Amino acid sequence: MKKTIKLAVVAALALGSTSAFATNGAALIGMGAEARGMAGTGIGIAHGAESALTNPALITSVEKTEISFGGTFFMPDVTYQTQGASSESSAADMSMIPEVSLATKINDNFYVGIGMWGTGGMGVDYRDSAATSGTMNMVTNLQLMQFGVPLAYTTNGFSIALTPILQYGSLDIDYFIPQGPNAGEHGMGVAQDLEFGFNIGAAYEMNGITVGAIYKSKIDMEYKGFSKVVNPFMNPGSTYLNDKLSTPAEIGIGASYAFGEHSIALDYKMIQWSDAKGYEDFEWDDQDVVSIGYEYKTTGWAVRAGYNYASSPISEQSGTYNNSVGLNGYTINMFNLLGFPGVVESHYAIGGSYDLNKQTSLDLAFTYAPEVTETYKTSNGGTPYDITAKHSQTGLSAQLNFNF
Repeated sequence: MKKTIKLAVVAALALGSTSAFATNGAALIGMGAEARGMAGTGIGIAHGAESALTNPALITSVEKTEISFGGTFFMPDVTYQTQGASSESSAADMSMIPEVSLATKINDNFYVGIGMWGTGGMGVDYRDSAATSGTMNMVTNLQLMQFGVPLAYTTNGFSIALTPILQYGSLDIDYFIPQGPNAGEHGMGVAQDLEFGFNIGAAYEMNGITVGAIYKSKIDMEYKGFSKVVNPFMNPGSTYLNDKLSTPAEIGIGASYAFGEHSIALDYKMIQWSDAKGYEDFEWDDQDVVSIGYEYKTTGWAVRAGYNYASSPISEQSGTYNNSVGLNGYTINMFNLLGFPGVVESHYAIGGSYDLNKQTSLDLAFTYAPEVTETYKTSNGGTPYDITAKHSQTGLSAQLNFNF
């Protein structure tokens, strides 16, 4: 069973061979072009079938049956520089993230759906960097995809839903240490895993006001070989034994108000990186994510805009700090900025929809995250020196919707 599902997922992930940089740490700001056109808002505003992962209780907005096919082209721009060396650009600068959603009305109270979504990922590719660049020619690649079956019940304006989740993940980390006791090539190969989780959503609508809440469970993913590529950087006498890199739990609330052809929406959610295995070892902090979106919708077309903010989940650690698993602060700084620089914070979005006919519509969205520059200290055992990462990103989403 797992081998069959992995083959299906590999076919989808093969649409993009580079790593996807997600917006809030390693998590996409929204599922679907409508939500991304409003900077990820979707906990308290319905987006049809694509609401399945954002808030499954809101698939109850589907009139009969809706199918959505789409994807996002992510284009991150990441550079890394070691003090005294030239800046190097990551070659992982484009990725395609697919998604398919279906929701249907069974009767006045029950709705059901099914879908497959690329939900996040991150990575860099410095394999062709100069030997003196300090990048160790590091290549990292994390990709995540979820399959879900949202089940929703609604009555008198109140809706509640459960989405069982099957998550596929793949992770690869490779690098070359030029000198020292651990000199040589280090790599884990592509490790894969399938694990289960769930999402719970609720919503209430009255007089144009909709409020919603969601909980997404933590999913513990195991990537064999992860500990192998961490161990060369452990403190003397310490051994890293963890092969898990969990998808963190999320909790969130949202609200929207529709007046005439206008709607405004506001979401808040917490992404609990500090309790996610693997991320907690590299001192990732929880993220408080706030997004606001606006939609103008009239007969045949709609326009959207939004803003999303979350502080970076990574921060500089002191060289005198040694955490409970045996990682020094300087090592944590290097791994985070070089291999997993999820430092972007602000995200701007615009989007729109156009009805091609009575049954078919097209959604488009464009997102932009301005460049963020972070400089931390690290050391290879001698005098500490600066390392700097710069990261910006753009994304273009497109989606076809069929209603029947």
